[in-house]
Amino acid sequence: MSKRKKMEKLSIVKIGGNIIEDDASLAAFLKLFSNLEGKKILVHGGGKRATAMATKLGITSKIVNGRRITNAETLEVITMVYGGLVNKNLVAKLQALQIDAIGLTGADVNSITSKKRSIKEIDYGFVGDVKEVASNSIDTLIQADFTPVFCAITHDGKGQLLNTNADTIASQIAVGMSKIYKTSVYYCFELNGVLKDFNDKKSVIKRIHFENYQQLLKEGIITDGMIPKLDNCFDALNKGVHKVHIGNTAMFTEENELFTTIIL
Repeated sequence: MSKRKKMEKLSIVKIGGNIIEDDASLAAFLKLFSNLEGKKILVHGGGKRATAMATKLGITSKIVNGRRITNAETLEVITMVYGGLVNKNLVAKLQALQIDAIGLTGADVNSITSKKRSIKEIDYGFVGDVKEVASNSIDTLIQADFTPVFCAITHDGKGQLLNTNADTIASQIAVGMSKIYKTSVYYCFELNGVLKDFNDKKSVIKRIHFENYQQLLKEGIITDGMIPKLDNCFDALNKGVHKVHIGNTAMFTEENELFTTIIL
């Protein structure tokens, strides 16, 4: 790989379900995403939409510790919603903004292979843990001036699709692509960033490095679902990712500084 290409920036942006479900928020985000300079990849889930669709079809959704139990029926719904309804709507909206987007699962061009999660205390069903990202295949699309839009579905290489956490997909794509690009991850959701006081939406911790992360854990400032998210961030940084950012859509506006940056 050339030195020029290694120093080229690649942004991997993951959007949360609350943005996907709100038409105004989604339109604002996609406009900002389309204006984001340099090469980029979009990653999305769609859990709320999948739960609503499952309910319409008479399928009960089961969530344990924030993770969806994915049986065969649920996997069909997820494939329809993530890989179809949500993904193709995002692609169409990006095309309207002159972004040549291409919607993908991990099975497309064998881009993300996973292993079915082993059964320990809980059987999560058809849930995958990422094994490998085919960075060269993804780069072929990027070099052809396509913008990949990945949904939260991977595959095991043996014909089985697997439901996979979208945060993890974003970080693992960033790790894989860091062999080629200077990668940054943006976790975009409804909050301004990681908060010191959850009741004060402006109490954003602007920079978190590993040492003060440990202190924030001891003080109980970072708890619950934010812990695995930040653990995921530090894992990505340790494996070659340049920076990780957490915040709302205002992260992508020049005048805004109210978001969190995670660094080693």
